[in-house]
Amino acid sequence: MDAVFKALADPTRRELLDELFREDGQTLSALEARFSMTRFGIMKHLKILEEAGLVVSRRRGREKLHFLNPVPIRLIHDRWVSKYAEPWAAALSDLKSRLESPMEKIFEIYIKTTPERLWEAITDGKIRSKYQFGMKITSDFTPGSRFEMAPEGGDLLGEGENVEVDPPRRLVQTMRALWGEDVKAEGTSRITWEIEPVGSDSCHLTVTHDQLREGANEQLYGGWPMILSGLKTWLETGETLTTPGSLMYA
Repeated sequence: MDAVFKALADPTRRELLDELFREDGQTLSALEARFSMTRFGIMKHLKILEEAGLVVSRRRGREKLHFLNPVPIRLIHDRWVSKYAEPWAAALSDLKSRLESPMEKIFEIYIKTTPERLWEAITDGKIRSKYQFGMKITSDFTPGSRFEMAPEGGDLLGEGENVEVDPPRRLVQTMRALWGEDVKAEGTSRITWEIEPVGSDSCHLTVTHDQLREGANEQLYGGWPMILSGLKTWLETGETLTTPGSLMYA
């Protein structure tokens, strides 16, 4: 947490996050044009934000794009702020639910667990329901197989196909939300889970939600910070994390 607090302490770095909040997936040149600062200065600030996990960079051809990762801010809220604030504060701090450019969203988190245990938590229906709004996932997780998401004994709320299955490293899925006519109209998007071991006892998890149309309904991607915070809490402590909407379908 110290690296996150240090990164947020600088006003220029907060402005960079605000800029990525306004328009996600920007190049260094695009960010440089919006600040009265040298290219080198912007690079230094971005490096600190990346080290804190608040910014994620990805290569697209010859360009390097920078994405806002709100998961660390969500963790600060869940572990610190929520103990002192009123429940409505969660809505104010949930940056992800209000992002304006959702063509591609990237989320990163570090979890003290093994790749095998993390893979199990992602693919086991009973475990999944503990951190994803009470919804179970049902599938045999073979390439080309179907998956369904629904609360215990409830209506189908999501469905899709397992495009790529490489345990315990990578899972690529298409997904269609079914919990309302507004999200049904959005059609199919894609979710990629990537697990990378770190040392002997931890994992780096990256979730990329893409193939979203410009201006897509925020319900499709706004819950990821809460889901990943709940996943981390359950794997590291064995406890469930109550977040806004976490018990919606329990």
